[in-house]
Amino acid sequence: MINHVKEFRVELGKTQQELGDLLKVSRQTIFSIETGKYIPSTLLSLKISKIFNKSVEEVFVLEEKD
Repeated sequence: MINHVKEFRVELGKTQQELGDLLKVSRQTIFSIETGKYIPSTLLSLKISKIFNKSVEEVFVLEEKD
């Protein structure tokens, strides 16, 4: 899976810490999501998408190999 969390976060002008605070997760969690080391839960994915005002599919993209 690839994601566009960093791209959309930067567009919003938010730091990893600020996005983490909005989502009530750590900055490290945001970093791990952005680098693909952690795949967020359905609930967290929905919250992230809502903050970006994007669909889940716009933020998180399944690759063929997934």
